[in-house]
Amino acid sequence: MDSIDQPASGFSSRLPPSHIQAEQALLGALLANNKAYERVSDFLTPEHFADPIHGRIFQAIARRCEQNMVADPITLRAELEHAGTLEEVGGTAYLAQLLSAMVGIINAGDYGRLIHDAWLRRQLIDIGEVMVNDAYASEADKSGGAQIEAAEQALFNLATKGGAEGKGISFHDALIAAINMAEKAFRNQGAVSGLDTGLRDLNKRTGGLHKSDLVILAGRPGMGKTALATKIAFGAAKAMLANARAENPNAMARECVAIFSLEMSADQLATRLLAEEARVSGDKIRRGEISTRDFDTFVRVSREIADIPLVIDDTPAITLSALRTRCRRLQRTQGLGLVIVDYLQLMRPALGTRPESRVLEISQITQGLKAIAKELAVPVIALSQLSRSVESRDDKRPQLSDLRESGSIEQDADMVMFVYRDEYYLAQREPKVTSFERDDKFQEAHEKWKADMQTVYQKAELIIAKQRHGPTGKIDLFFEGEFTRFADLDTFHD
Repeated sequence: MDSIDQPASGFSSRLPPSHIQAEQALLGALLANNKAYERVSDFLTPEHFADPIHGRIFQAIARRCEQNMVADPITLRAELEHAGTLEEVGGTAYLAQLLSAMVGIINAGDYGRLIHDAWLRRQLIDIGEVMVNDAYASEADKSGGAQIEAAEQALFNLATKGGAEGKGISFHDALIAAINMAEKAFRNQGAVSGLDTGLRDLNKRTGGLHKSDLVILAGRPGMGKTALATKIAFGAAKAMLANARAENPNAMARECVAIFSLEMSADQLATRLLAEEARVSGDKIRRGEISTRDFDTFVRVSREIADIPLVIDDTPAITLSALRTRCRRLQRTQGLGLVIVDYLQLMRPALGTRPESRVLEISQITQGLKAIAKELAVPVIALSQLSRSVESRDDKRPQLSDLRESGSIEQDADMVMFVYRDEYYLAQREPKVTSFERDDKFQEAHEKWKADMQTVYQKAELIIAKQRHGPTGKIDLFFEGEFTRFADLDTFHD
């Protein structure tokens, strides 16, 4: 019979990995000298032991050590006897036998890592068995794609929660990293120490986008959140390509920008980027109302920007675990420099979790996005909707309290930015002739409205409401609605 026809139960023909002697030697070392516990306390837990009896003994030793109490065969015997578990762990004779199994406390860390590694391998076997059994099931509850996602989530959980002991960074190394960042900013004349956003004034205020930061970009519908996010994505991607080609004009970028577009399709987003770069109305492109000259420009620009390292994923309602997996894959295969999620409220939490409320669900998502930023050492920009409370105020400029589920979003974010256009609201307040008894009063009100519109025409505000590493404040931007184009205010004529 071919191996592919073998039943999933074939896994059981081999014994799962374990290191019983290492477990005995470690417990003996801990009983001989409780200071050995410090060598394993930050990564080893009772569940890591293959023999459950050893796990119970380790738990009893750990409990006493963490309370600064002596843990030796005598004190352990009294504690286990009091708990009624002494006989379960083999009695006093077995505790004494463990002492004789001790080779040396200096090896305690090595024993602990052997035990932990065997546990990891057993978990991998369990995950593999579940994967095979689910795949063999004739009436599977989940589709093949859902099973892949579940397996990826299980592996990620094992990698994050089951990893060996963490490694701290010395202050000396942290200082070197800080000096290197300052040196980079100095070489760039203080403009950008992080990733270029493509907007000069935003770069000056923030120093660019920084690794491991979660940035929230929020606004009411119609403000241009997606347009601004794509402008930043495009600016960052162009900078990545320019850096790669500084020495070799034919080189490809070593990193990419990943845009997870949950609302717009990939071709819609590409059309928007092309419309901005070619200065051809996206609305006219969709309707086919463009001239031959415009179409030629469209094709020329598309060739010019074809090498820009942008990756667009338009999977609707993507889960946090799937997004994490795809980001890790991109970093491994192409290099990853920036992640953009459009938008936060359309995401789903990790597979298999069912938060009790929408607030908890959003909290899980923002915490997960921040974890992705830290794990992959890239900035993550997440777009967010604002609550309708903005519309009820005279001054409709957003505030932190306007964020939907603001507690979790504001807490997890390193920076919160709001995009606001007064022109959008003022256009809705155009005076109506029917609202005035006298024509001259209407004309007066309408002239004032036109003057006010001229003041705010093609202007936008980017409000930095929170910045963990720098000042807050307002940045004035140019916005060209026809091409959904943002730019620095004094370069709108470019």
